[in-house]
Amino acid sequence: MTLAPWLDETWRSLAARLAADRLPHALLVAGAAGLGKRALVDAFARAILCESREMDGHACGHCRGCRLLVAGSHPDRIDVGLETRDDGKVRSEIVVDQIRALSQRLALASQFGGRQVAVIDPADAMNTSTANALLKTLEEPTASTLIVLVADRATRLPATIRSRCQRIDVQAPPAAQAQAWLRTQGVAAAKVDAALVAMLGNPGQALAAAQGDALELRAACTRDLAELRRGGSALAMADAWVADRPAERLWHAAVVVRDEACQLARGTRGPLGLTDPGEIPKLVAWFAAANRAREQLDTPLRSELVVLELLHGWPSSRRT
Repeated sequence: MTLAPWLDETWRSLAARLAADRLPHALLVAGAAGLGKRALVDAFARAILCESREMDGHACGHCRGCRLLVAGSHPDRIDVGLETRDDGKVRSEIVVDQIRALSQRLALASQFGGRQVAVIDPADAMNTSTANALLKTLEEPTASTLIVLVADRATRLPATIRSRCQRIDVQAPPAAQAQAWLRTQGVAAAKVDAALVAMLGNPGQALAAAQGDALELRAACTRDLAELRRGGSALAMADAWVADRPAERLWHAAVVVRDEACQLARGTRGPLGLTDPGEIPKLVAWFAAANRAREQLDTPLRSELVVLELLHGWPSSRRT
């Protein structure tokens, strides 16, 4: 399995710990979506359950364990994720019954006599009751068991859970490495830098942006904010944003405003063309408000009211 190059050092560390049999009972692998942490966790789980690892620590791909993993039927790998409800919709939370079932499973001996690997993903989707149930399992770990929590937003996990896991933070690589990787993925040179700027240097998200219409969506959000500054209708704009990918639009709007503040701080012109450095504190505040609004889209609050309130607070608006 080929991992992204910025994961090489992390992989070597994990492989060395596995070879020395110095694994903890729980790992928390955290980082933004798009950085390859799920591929890293999958490769590590395969290596743990492989019966004949390669020199670099990766699974051989040929042994009994590897063949079962490919088939999705290895008895010592347990995956806990978002399940489908009776009405066919995917749950938004990992529920307590799933963790109770996991604890019962881990209390049994490994069927192949080696380690058991349980992957909880997305761990930050556990509710309070679920997290409390997992805490009991983490406090009384069973022998030869590794529980791996995968989280895009680790801060959503209770401190009691985080403190009982050894943490691995997957971070965005240096710009040059991200640019080189995007080129190897077939992204046109003209889009590489624009995609990385739009996705805050995250190469996985930049790849998706370059392959889709995210750059066009960012440009549309930039035009909308400029129009709002000239006195455009916040109500009409809110309706339009809510009707078409509101979370993505709020992301792009927040990043555009962040870029504007950074450019003003450097004394240069940003995507919105503001020139007064005195606007920076207002832009920073609006950036934070946009991120809060994006989080609120997942709550029972009405999306159109959330977005409208945000747009009404646009600091550079000249609306009367």
